[in-house]
Amino acid sequence: MLILRSAAPSPFGRKVKIAMGILELDDRIEIKPADSNAGDEELFHQNPLGKIPTLILEDGSSLFDSRVILEYLDDLAGGGKIMPKGEGRFAALRLQALADGMMDASILQIYEKRFRPEEIQYRPWLDRQAAKVTRALAELENEPPIMGKPPHVGHIALACALGYLDLRFDGHWRDGHPKLVGWLDAFANTVPAFEATTPAG
Repeated sequence: MLILRSAAPSPFGRKVKIAMGILELDDRIEIKPADSNAGDEELFHQNPLGKIPTLILEDGSSLFDSRVILEYLDDLAGGGKIMPKGEGRFAALRLQALADGMMDASILQIYEKRFRPEEIQYRPWLDRQAAKVTRALAELENEPPIMGKPPHVGHIALACALGYLDLRFDGHWRDGHPKLVGWLDAFANTVPAFEATTPAG
């Protein structure tokens, strides 16, 4: 049995959980909670970076970074399912990189506010991260990705990025992005794992 170390609010962990559902691997992976901010010594042993998600393989070795884990799961499921081969591969990887960047920038904003007292929060840093998300949303609204069956890694990552904006930023992204709202609704209707992995506020 494989073990996924993650936490419910993590958008990167959610990527892995959604991929598990799409690839029908849920019964082969146990989800074990991890707290990357609380000195989780077991997690540090499994991943020296102390980050989630981390996937523990049956031989005790580990994989980390959601992109690496998704590629491993795709291979485990036979390959070429959520990780396109040939012409569509780099478009999928580009979309995943864009969505992962949105998540990184969003998390950095949350951490700046969570771990620094308000009087020493660095507004230019917060604005810089917010601008990354704004630009990415504008590009995606202008040309929303076309979703195939099954969704690929880029689609999964984008759904998780938008879901994280709903969770941590009260869904303000929805104003002015009707095409992306429709895209996310279509993803949720197509992929039951999206709703099943929605974290509590």
